[in-house]
Amino acid sequence: MLKEKLNWRRPLFYALLPIFFVMAFLGFPLPVAPPPATKPAIEQASVIKKKKKRLGLVKPDSLP
Repeated sequence: MLKEKLNWRRPLFYALLPIFFVMAFLGFPLPVAPPPATKPAIEQASVIKKKKKRLGLVKPDSLP
């Protein structure tokens, strides 16, 4: 007949036994793929101020 009182330790051990064998050969912690790369943060755009042009006399010799 079936036992009325089942022990939970024996089924748990046999369920985890394959995981222990895999960890013994591959090492601990198990090798997993790295997480996907995160997207770079959006660069903050800054306003570029235009330089004021000097109004001056232009010599005809300096023109190409």
